[in-house]
Amino acid sequence: MLESLLAYFHILAILMMTTFIASEAALCRKEWINPAVVERLVVIDLLYGISAAAVLASGLARTWWGMKGTQWYWSQPLLHGKVTLFVIVAAMSLVPTRRYLRWRRELRARGTLPGEAELKSTRRLAMIEAHLIVLIPLLAVFLARGVGTR
Repeated sequence: MLESLLAYFHILAILMMTTFIASEAALCRKEWINPAVVERLVVIDLLYGISAAAVLASGLARTWWGMKGTQWYWSQPLLHGKVTLFVIVAAMSLVPTRRYLRWRRELRARGTLPGEAELKSTRRLAMIEAHLIVLIPLLAVFLARGVGTR
């Protein structure tokens, strides 16, 4: 039962994270940007960060309390691949986070909205993150099925 619940919470956290990064990518469009969207992007990004923390916490919980145990999990190259991808995505997400916060500051101070070029580059980063996130569950499935394990 515990193994199933750990897997469920991990998958749920990944789905939440994917939903929020997709929302960010969808909202970063010139034709959709307005003051309410700038404010919403900051909130969505916060939820994205919380869900990413839940992915990390639930993943660590699986290695600690899962049936296979920490020794098995941490000796697997696929787990290290998952963690590496997660760290890359987390590092990439710092750029949009800083931009959303700056956009909100500028909006509140001067009433200005971000320009088209910055929206496009931010959207591109969010899309790259979203596409990299998709690879993490793929590696998880391989790991769970014993593909490439030691």
